[in-house]
Amino acid sequence: MNTDRDVVIIDGIRTPFSKAGADLKDVHAADLGTRALSELLARTEVDVKEIDEVIIGNTGSPADAVNISRVIALRSGVPLKTSAYTVHRNCASALESISSGFDKIRSGTLDVVVAGGAESMSKMPIMVPPKIQNILNKLFTARGPSQALPLLAKLFNADLKQIKALLTANQKDDFFPQIAVVQGLTDPFVGINMGQTAEILAKEFGISRETQDRFALRSHQRAVAATKDGKLKSEIAPVFLPPDFKKIVSNDVGPRESQTMEQLGKLKPFFDRKYGSITVGNACPITDGAAMVLIASREKARALGLKPRAKILSYAFAGLEPERMGLGPAYSTPIALKRAGLNLKDMDLVELNEAFAAQVIACQNAMASKKFAQEKLGLNEAVGEVDDNKLNVNGGAIALGHPVGATGTRLVLTLMNELERQNKRLGLATLCIGGGQGGAMVIEREH
Repeated sequence: MNTDRDVVIIDGIRTPFSKAGADLKDVHAADLGTRALSELLARTEVDVKEIDEVIIGNTGSPADAVNISRVIALRSGVPLKTSAYTVHRNCASALESISSGFDKIRSGTLDVVVAGGAESMSKMPIMVPPKIQNILNKLFTARGPSQALPLLAKLFNADLKQIKALLTANQKDDFFPQIAVVQGLTDPFVGINMGQTAEILAKEFGISRETQDRFALRSHQRAVAATKDGKLKSEIAPVFLPPDFKKIVSNDVGPRESQTMEQLGKLKPFFDRKYGSITVGNACPITDGAAMVLIASREKARALGLKPRAKILSYAFAGLEPERMGLGPAYSTPIALKRAGLNLKDMDLVELNEAFAAQVIACQNAMASKKFAQEKLGLNEAVGEVDDNKLNVNGGAIALGHPVGATGTRLVLTLMNELERQNKRLGLATLCIGGGQGGAMVIEREH
């Protein structure tokens, strides 16, 4: 039953997703977001004066665009009077942006919201350790060459003996710069990175290396097919590359048509080199990209002549052990389904983010397990089966990529588009979240 305060999705768009260091490496996260939002505004033809707020997910927090949502909004032509803020919930930042807008619209506080996410993982900074930082701080306040030159000498001549001593003492982190994205993907509570959490799930659920590689191969095959068929084209706004803006990226840079099981099988475990099964082939790549949706109350959409494409029925977030963060969807999904008054078997399509093949398969196993439901979720019965034929039918993050701050919106957008193509009704978008959380959202196609 429809009501005036229903929260509906008018439309959505994203940039191509590109592996970090590849085609989009020189494009700022704010520029990616601006490209997506500008295209969204053009396609919907909404009067920008009607936008009440812009909410955008981002995890990298660029130093020159800390509240990146405001930067993107103004660059896209959203009026100065319209507020904008940035949200951060690790991998679910862009799902958080939609859920935040959902709450404000549902409550009657706002009527029209832009929600989405933008991330350039290529441009995440290199961090210097305290020993170097102290020298640099003094350099910034040095008065003239007499103070600066000794500091520069100390910085560049630091010296070889000291470097060798640190290496011998296995204290290289005290001197050498560290990559921010690597630290960001390491959980501070349990001290292990996301790949190691996937290794835990692979072992606990008995998921073989071959099973993971087959899942990864299927992701590439489906993504390649969806690209060739033009299924993904409708949701992608091409990006013109700097500095001369002559080269255009119009497709995702990640899906591999030539991918084979033999190639995947040759890759060595990356996180546990001796006993592990997680490789760069059965895990998602670090990625750049942005995605946006326009959401509104049904009443306001009607008044503005905007045609809704889907209705948001519910959402949920849930916590679990950080070292098993990949199981997040198994915890958040039953809550979102209950709030929507539905069961997993009612879902016609499911988009479950492929952080790791092992993690997705573990979620399938957990949701199908009555024992897991009783022991971990306090439920009497299993959440339900996630049919492979309904799951990530156009491929997932293993092939498409996972720009952390943007993926949540991409899942909802891709799900909405596929529900329309298949003339299906209900869909679930869900993902695990670094730090030990899960997020889920249930949508219904508009008739």
